[in-house]
Amino acid sequence: MSIGLIALLDDIAGLAKVAAASLDDVTAQAAKAGAKAAGVVIDDAAVTPRYVVGFAASRELPIVGKIAVGSLRNKLLYLLPAALVLSLAAPWAITPLLMLGGACLCYEGSEKVFEALFPHHAQHHEAQVSAAIPTAQSVEDEKVSGAIKTDFILSAEIMAITLATVPTATFWMQALVLAVVGIGITALVYGGVALIVKADDAGVAMAASNRPVSRLLGRAAPGRPPSGADRTLSPLTKAFGRGLVRGMPVLLKILGIVGTAAMVWVGGGIILHELEEYGLGGLAHAVHDAAEIAAHAVPALGGTLEWLVSAAAAGVFGLVLGAVIILLAHLAATPLTKAMRGRGETQKPTA
Repeated sequence: MSIGLIALLDDIAGLAKVAAASLDDVTAQAAKAGAKAAGVVIDDAAVTPRYVVGFAASRELPIVGKIAVGSLRNKLLYLLPAALVLSLAAPWAITPLLMLGGACLCYEGSEKVFEALFPHHAQHHEAQVSAAIPTAQSVEDEKVSGAIKTDFILSAEIMAITLATVPTATFWMQALVLAVVGIGITALVYGGVALIVKADDAGVAMAASNRPVSRLLGRAAPGRPPSGADRTLSPLTKAFGRGLVRGMPVLLKILGIVGTAAMVWVGGGIILHELEEYGLGGLAHAVHDAAEIAAHAVPALGGTLEWLVSAAAAGVFGLVLGAVIILLAHLAATPLTKAMRGRGETQKPTA
């Protein structure tokens, strides 16, 4: 009996070691996939804060929360199962779907550039696409919906990159890695976004507080005078708080610019890379050659210059592609939408 029990315990210990090794493998694969998707993650983090610009402070975190929940839903309920099904049943469909996602990024990024350069024309274009009268709630819903749609494209790229890092893994290993990466990146991105959008509120509180140390330690009782540490540190914390208040609008504008640039850069890069899968690698090879020439010209900055040239070329390509899509949408999609609306109105019964 005792020998049987020892054997059972030995088997359990062996299973535990296998399980631990599997978990370590999942963690390692997830970390590797997250590193490869870093460019898209930065894009996601840079794009999201602009969706809360212009809203009351009380609505910022709820909006970020809604987008985060939508992001998790995108990754875990839609993209993860779809990625697993495609990897098993139709791996050939992954490339065109990636290209479609890249084209959407180019379109949205180019549209933001168009709005910044020609605000009046952009407003006219928006009026042609949608004639709905906005309300505070509808504006918020539209912003959240737009953010979740953009996140869907970015999340699809993240999940596709993740899947590409474990092509020979088992079905369940792929599922676990996709889930770990999806949850981890969502927490990282939207946790960071929440900190960014609330930093100005923290700055206001710091700038107005005479007892920073007492508040931090929970000893800031009403009527209690500031401590020596409070008097010493309050000028520094007040200055830092004022710097946050003044700097956050600038940071948000910079993030908006970075986000827009990242959208056309990531989208253009995806299209260029995936075109090679269909034997159309001329543009990608030209970009690669130009990047290598720049790197060899200044060896001390070789890696940085190579990345900058590649990103700039992909961004220009994405901007041009997005402009073409905007033109096609204006010439084809808008008239079609108007025709469908007109048909719907003619079919409405008259009172």
